[in-house]
Amino acid sequence: MQSGWIEILFLAMLAGFIGLRLYHVLGRRTGHEKPVADPFRPAGADQVRPAGRIRSEPETPIAIDLPADVAADVRPGLEQLSRVDRSFSPERFLAGAQGAYAMVLEHFWKGDADGLNDLVSDEMQDNFKAAIDARKAAGERVENRLLQVDRAQIVGAHMTGTMAEITVRFDAEIVSVTRDAEGRVIAGDPSQSVETHDIWTFSRHTASSDPAWLLVATDEEA
Repeated sequence: MQSGWIEILFLAMLAGFIGLRLYHVLGRRTGHEKPVADPFRPAGADQVRPAGRIRSEPETPIAIDLPADVAADVRPGLEQLSRVDRSFSPERFLAGAQGAYAMVLEHFWKGDADGLNDLVSDEMQDNFKAAIDARKAAGERVENRLLQVDRAQIVGAHMTGTMAEITVRFDAEIVSVTRDAEGRVIAGDPSQSVETHDIWTFSRHTASSDPAWLLVATDEEA
């Protein structure tokens, strides 16, 4: 009987000892403890909203300087691009696009397909080369000249994943002349200029370290 009391006393002392150790390790709850972090929520996130009331917060508008002629429906695409690429500037892009427009036309008119390598996509390279080869096969040559670009306007912009596309309308004045193998003018007038309205689309992989935009599509507006 005495051994039973000794055993009960021993177990009580053991329980007290374990409780004391837990107190020192875990501490006491005071009501001011920080909640345990949830690994599926970002640090500092607010408490979970009740079911049925979850909604996405509107994105903060991006402060971006846009040309005055950019339409309202084009602005969201440019703002989205600016969120991905903070160095993007519509003004610098337009300046570069206008330079590319002049270089692409010059190489194409001269029949210099290799000069287009760093300016256009592979598909556009093939299209330009096919047109140059067809012109050579017909024995024709062009003597076009770009006199001036009257206007370069961004008319479209959107993101597809990390690929950005911007469409630009170029209003330009050129002299367009085509001659046959004997040098006779078969199209155009060397003494007259014509107005052109080209719609070109440029693309860039925003995840790439290469800042270059490539021409990926062309069209004309009558």
